[in-house]
Amino acid sequence: MHAFTSKMPSISIHISTLFLLTITTTLTFSATPPPSSATTICQYTPYPSFCRSTIPINNSTANVYDYGRFSVRKSISSARKFATLIDKYLSRSSTLTTGAIRALQDCQYLAEVNVDFLTNAFQTVDQKQTTLSSMKSEDIQTMLSAILTNTQTCIDGIQATASSWSSKNGVLAPLANDNKLFSVSLSLFNRGWGVKKNKKRSSIPHRIKHSAFANGQLPLKMSERNKAVFETVGRRNLLQQNNDGGDEVIVSDIVVVSQDGLGNFTTISDAVNFAPNKSQAGDGYFLIYVTAGVYEEYVNIPKNKYYLMIIGDGINQTIITGDRNVVDGWTTFNSATFIVTAPNFVAVNITIRNTAGAIKHQAVALRNGADLSTFYSCSFEGYQDTLYTHSLRQFYRECDIYGTVDFIFGNAAAVFQNCNLYPRLPMPGQFNAITAQGRTDPGQNTGTSIQNCNIRAAEDLGTTKTYLGRPWKEYSRTVYMKTFMDSLIDGAGWREWSGDFALNTTYYAEFDNSGPGSDTSRRVKWLGFQVINATDAVNFTASSFVMGDEFLPQTGVPYNGGL
Repeated sequence: MHAFTSKMPSISIHISTLFLLTITTTLTFSATPPPSSATTICQYTPYPSFCRSTIPINNSTANVYDYGRFSVRKSISSARKFATLIDKYLSRSSTLTTGAIRALQDCQYLAEVNVDFLTNAFQTVDQKQTTLSSMKSEDIQTMLSAILTNTQTCIDGIQATASSWSSKNGVLAPLANDNKLFSVSLSLFNRGWGVKKNKKRSSIPHRIKHSAFANGQLPLKMSERNKAVFETVGRRNLLQQNNDGGDEVIVSDIVVVSQDGLGNFTTISDAVNFAPNKSQAGDGYFLIYVTAGVYEEYVNIPKNKYYLMIIGDGINQTIITGDRNVVDGWTTFNSATFIVTAPNFVAVNITIRNTAGAIKHQAVALRNGADLSTFYSCSFEGYQDTLYTHSLRQFYRECDIYGTVDFIFGNAAAVFQNCNLYPRLPMPGQFNAITAQGRTDPGQNTGTSIQNCNIRAAEDLGTTKTYLGRPWKEYSRTVYMKTFMDSLIDGAGWREWSGDFALNTTYYAEFDNSGPGSDTSRRVKWLGFQVINATDAVNFTASSFVMGDEFLPQTGVPYNGGL
């Protein structure tokens, strides 16, 4: 996003299991919904007239489920046509600038993801039953939300290179229609199959008191021989039993990355390539242990590397670094030092940096588009656009995040717990905004939740005005809860993006924060800002907002399920 305009051989081990009992509510309906006309159904979508013209079902018995299935099916067709269109443009890349080619390559990747997500969604909604478990319903809503995010990311990238190629409208026009169709599909799904947000949960404790990572150790059970080999190679004991009763993590295999050649690999990327594809939860994590060192490489965890865990030697010990940036011709989307799109990814004890500096504008350290991903005791260091929480469901615990303009941005459903946020010195004339959340549709289950964190100035900040966030997109949603805010936070709290854009449609909220910067008496008077109570705040906790009870226990990472 531009500074003040648009954003654009291994060791086999056997481990005991770790899980948390939860009760998942299943949505039930007393009867099949009555038939409805397209006019009636479409009034509940953001684009009623487009909806009526797009899904003309001439069937007097059609109901919301029929319209929803039709819309998703049509969305698959549109997404495939767009993917073919992008391939066509890229086949004529000799007439395009490098910037345009890179933007189109981003669109090509995102279009493929959209086809996959829509196909998965249709396989679910095409079933005869009209009820879904709350987890399955959240899964589909998450995928449909991500499809809109992917489309918007493509639009942003094309617009950022608009001056460099004349035929851009040949891409932007179909994208605009696709965006409306995907929005209608999301809206119809939410109305027919959507989760009722006041679902009840079992009386499980909100805090997981024992972590598999107690005292920085990961308890792994393996043969004495393999244990001795691993401890020798790793030069530190990751294998100490958890003395406080903490559960253990299931790990299938382990490889070591070490720059001195004593491990299995000398680069992280080689270890990732070696990892198995599409592992199942019951198989356990494929663990990559990365010893201390500075790894100058661009790491990409592709979408087929399920259940991958990377553990380093600690913040500022295991460091992954790069310097790609927008000024040097990269898209924001592909400027990241570390990219992850594989579901159920876990990272512990690593630092990820982008060293391009403030002068290079957008320069991402981590881009995360991995569903049910977890980062624990990690550090993300950059300036503008440090941490790109791009899409899907994400959890961050006890992480350090450094940056300047919009340094936590994107459109995931992301929860940050017990993290340290460090605004640092930007370029002359710039102000800092900690967040720039990118929700574009009221039906998306996305937003940024910052809970029990600390906001303090980095050593070089000086007197730079610093704000909690600004609305990158129309339905931007960010909540701060029980967070310490030092005096660096401007009294207004929040900053406009451009004029009155999105000031009435955002959802910016604060709950029970502390520190000199938490005084809400001088906060902005936008309709989109409010001070909320515990009843509202609980909707943005790990258990509610990202379904944390369903995936965090197996990671071994501590978390608070509630307030």
